[in-house]
Amino acid sequence: MGAFGDRIKLCRARKQRRPRESLKIRARKWIQKSDNLQLLLMILAVVLGVVLGILIKFMVPDISTRTATLVGYPGELLMNMLKMLIIPLIVSTLISGLATMDTKSCGKIGVWAMGYYVLTTMLAVVLGIILVVSIHPGSAKIKLHRGTGTHESGRKPGTLDAFLDLFRNLFPENIVQACTHQVSSRFVNRTIIPDTVAINETDIPVRVDETLETYYLDTTNVLGLVTFSVAFGLCIGQLGERGRIMVEFFTVMDEVVMRLIRLIMWYAPIGIVFLVMGKILGVENLAVTAQGLGMYMLTVILGLLIHLFFTLALLYFSVTRKNPYVFFNGMLQAFFTAIGTGSSSATLPVTFRCLEEGLHIDPRVTRFVLPIGATINMDGTALYEAVATIFIAQMNNYTLGIAQLLTISLTATLAAIGAASVPSAGLVTMVLVLTSVGLPVNDITLILAVDWMLDRLRTAVNVMGDSYGAAIVSHLCRKELAALGPVDSHTGDDSNKAGDQLDLDSDFELRRPEGNNDGSQV
Repeated sequence: MGAFGDRIKLCRARKQRRPRESLKIRARKWIQKSDNLQLLLMILAVVLGVVLGILIKFMVPDISTRTATLVGYPGELLMNMLKMLIIPLIVSTLISGLATMDTKSCGKIGVWAMGYYVLTTMLAVVLGIILVVSIHPGSAKIKLHRGTGTHESGRKPGTLDAFLDLFRNLFPENIVQACTHQVSSRFVNRTIIPDTVAINETDIPVRVDETLETYYLDTTNVLGLVTFSVAFGLCIGQLGERGRIMVEFFTVMDEVVMRLIRLIMWYAPIGIVFLVMGKILGVENLAVTAQGLGMYMLTVILGLLIHLFFTLALLYFSVTRKNPYVFFNGMLQAFFTAIGTGSSSATLPVTFRCLEEGLHIDPRVTRFVLPIGATINMDGTALYEAVATIFIAQMNNYTLGIAQLLTISLTATLAAIGAASVPSAGLVTMVLVLTSVGLPVNDITLILAVDWMLDRLRTAVNVMGDSYGAAIVSHLCRKELAALGPVDSHTGDDSNKAGDQLDLDSDFELRRPEGNNDGSQV
């Protein structure tokens, strides 16, 4: 008992001799880490952009569109920087990741990922329908005060046409063109005049035919690049040693892109401040908009918060048995980047960095799951489309039955999967959902005034849904990944700088043909 008492006294003496760090010192140490400093700057940037934008808007209500565009110019440069890295990031990560995996493991990861995408999207739609039916934010008075929607002439493509476009983009005819354009469909009225007219005919018969034609949008076909990169990476992996030089090339390319991302992230807070300010200054009448569509906004935001902090968190915990809020804390930088940019694709470089370097998720999973998820996994968009559709029905005093609610849930799920990972894509695909239940499409313009803010929030939920999905799939496939062996990932630690210089000669040598006797290496 005496020895035990001496040990207790010794422990107490050590605690008394060791000075406790003050909160100020601990905060200084936390900020000294570059990732923590960038996260703090990102949060301050979003808050500062919102506060300054609202203050300036109330002080100077009549701000021209030109002024709002100039204010948002630094943010436009940030968007350009991030989008510049999308193509090399997707190609390099997918090819380098899949080339080191066998077809069986890749197939299992794909099956788990697709199952997760469909499940979470359906849960988001059901949650949105329950909230909007329960809260009932829509009223005919809103439409009376805000006026009717802007009428858009011309027939819109239907659900079938949208899915045909989805598969056209899935298999592009030109992979170079897919880097800058993607296919879409539209109806065009063509006036047909006959070549010959009967004798003494005074009225020339003119016929107007409505035909469906495909055209190209000026945006990256991410889905086509993903398809090509997946096939390319799997084929390189089957070549064995002959394809190893290609694997090393794309691995180094991936590392270069990640280094560029680290540089861009120091400019990101500046760009986000002006990007958010520019969007707020571009709203015509902030007070009237908030008053008329306040309950609609609250319904969407409440649904997004419940889906993020309850549905996704519960799903993550039930599969991995880990704290989902610790995971969310590690994704804060990507979360606020998504709020600032409003684009899943533009946030993709930051999402990769948070998952691989911060949370240490297996890169073979993130490189496969994230590019696909950024294209087809749109939980926030699906919830938004369901709420907005029923809100428009409530404004028109249109009663929806069980069959129509089921139609909305199914169409919203499919439309969210087919939505491109670009800003306000959900607004475009919502036309399909409205058409499916016979609601007026032109009423979409009534909710345009608040879409800039809801778009950023649902994008943040989309990004977090992709991130939770990558962690869940990595956990479910951990045995297959362990059997493949460890993978070298860019950790970003300063202690690993010595290993940053890739020594290709240690892995393989490229020698000259046997006709060269000088023995030199290429």
